Amino acid sequence: MSGRMVVELTQNRFKRALAEGRPQIGLWSSLGSPLVAEIIGHSGFDWILLDTEHSPTELPSLVAQLQAMQTGTATPIVRPAWNDPVLIKRILDIGAQSLLLPFVQNAEEAARAVAATRYPPDGIRGVATSSRAAGFGRIPDYALNAAREICVLVQVETRAALDVLPAVAAVPGVDGIFIGPSDLAASLGHLGNHKHPEVQDAIGHALAACKRAGKPAGYLTPDEAEARKWLDAGFTFVAVGSDNGVLAKNVDALRQRFRT
Repeated sequence: MSGRMVVELTQNRFKRALAEGRPQIGLWSSLGSPLVAEIIGHSGFDWILLDTEHSPTELPSLVAQLQAMQTGTATPIVRPAWNDPVLIKRILDIGAQSLLLPFVQNAEEAARAVAATRYPPDGIRGVATSSRAAGFGRIPDYALNAAREICVLVQVETRAALDVLPAVAAVPGVDGIFIGPSDLAASLGHLGNHKHPEVQDAIGHALAACKRAGKPAGYLTPDEAEARKWLDAGFTFVAVGSDNGVLAKNVDALRQRFRT
């Protein structure tokens, strides 16, 4: 016996839930704090989006946030700053298993996103045998089995992307489609107003296209009524707020209660 420690490959609960059609309630996290990640990761949410696109979060902080969430209820989903294979490779190597790729405009870009998460011959991910993702070399056959637990979500958030959504959804390896309301509103000429009827109508059409393709659809809104509306309509994974929004709203309300 070699005495070498063996670690099991972590099962992706979120990916399984999507495949089974079970609604998943999440929270957006942009504060980039491991302590915040620990607090919200243990609060009962199904998933937490760790954002690196619109936040100051860099790789060392991201590692610490993943570690802080390790025993919590929520599956961490990481949004890279861009649909870039180098960024994707580094995020996978530190142990993230679920990714949300921003600004995917067509099927070719979706296919490149998937390829960046797969080892050859199925993709272009570089092989590192002793990374954190591989249990520092303790997960047997990590490279052979990693793709099974990797969840690829692509963000559709422009008029052009909506027009080709069925083709994007048909890309093998795409596990879900996230509809980005703010950028979609801007693309449709309604910057800052995702509740405009034209935008809401486009969101409904996108959801219908996802249903026809058999792909789970995701959304983000801090408005409880809107969140419930889209969950009832059939969105599968919905973020119902953000850490910075929850903090700002509640500290403002607390201070207001003590104004004279």
